[in-house]
Amino acid sequence: MTTTVELGQPSLASLENAAALIYGSMPPTPQYRWPLLESRVGTTVWVKHENHTPTGSFKIRGGLVYFDDLCRSGKPAGVVSATRGNHGQSVGFAARRYEVPATIVVPHGNSVEKNAAMRALGVELVERGRDFQAASEAAAEIAAERGWHSFPNFHPLLVCGVGTYALELFRAVPDLDTVYVPVGMGSGLCGVIAARDALELDTRIVGVVSAQAPAFALSWRADRVISHEVTTRIADGMACRTPNREALDIARRGAERIVEVTDEEVEAAMRVLFADTHNAAEGGGAAALAALLQERTAMRGRKVAVVVSGGNVDSDVYSRVLTSA
Repeated sequence: MTTTVELGQPSLASLENAAALIYGSMPPTPQYRWPLLESRVGTTVWVKHENHTPTGSFKIRGGLVYFDDLCRSGKPAGVVSATRGNHGQSVGFAARRYEVPATIVVPHGNSVEKNAAMRALGVELVERGRDFQAASEAAAEIAAERGWHSFPNFHPLLVCGVGTYALELFRAVPDLDTVYVPVGMGSGLCGVIAARDALELDTRIVGVVSAQAPAFALSWRADRVISHEVTTRIADGMACRTPNREALDIARRGAERIVEVTDEEVEAAMRVLFADTHNAAEGGGAAALAALLQERTAMRGRKVAVVVSGGNVDSDVYSRVLTSA
């Protein structure tokens, strides 16, 4: 299956081709309205449940599309990538499907249960560095040493793959006023922009970052790449120290604004999601709702959506969050 990507942003045909490929491994994820949540927020809220994929996050979509393209001209000897967990599970899931060895590099102190999930998919897990950036540099070194393919964390094919969840959302609810999207390296945000543009909709798109990992927000406002230390204790999927320039450019063209949410706001949103929908969300997965709760007064009377991008939170962390209110 060909997944053509023009000028860094996928067309509608590309998104539809990618969706057909992905549905060979998983069904579309649901988007629901939850009465308790709407009562709390005071407006119409659609929740896009990317925590319902086989790996518990939206990343699986990009991995499948990228691997399909990579293996079309012959399988590589192996692939190497860096992650805080969800991207690594995506790579591991696709690598197993295509029978390609995969090595995933994570920083020391990474999520115990995300590490276990990656190992269960058959990847070789390597711990290097103090944060994602250091792990990414180590992954590049390992790929060069072995002559394996360096699997990127941001690429037009990844954007095309993850953009299929937005295609599902917008076709189910085409008259959304605003969508809140969590941002790590930016593939999810860029995928939502691509689907919105491909369907020629007027929906406003708001990127959401951790206030304790603000590099993307600072870079978006300054229109240049700015690195910043990461101190978040809960939003590991958003813990990026240096943004990707291509993602930043797409976001500046297509996102209305970037909102920062604190760890306390994220943890409160995790509790709200459990109380009102009985869904588990990791920190990054709850960040979009945290931003909506922050802006709920301004959103009154509008039809909005929040992306729950993942539910892969360690049991001990989740227990602490739920009982710390």
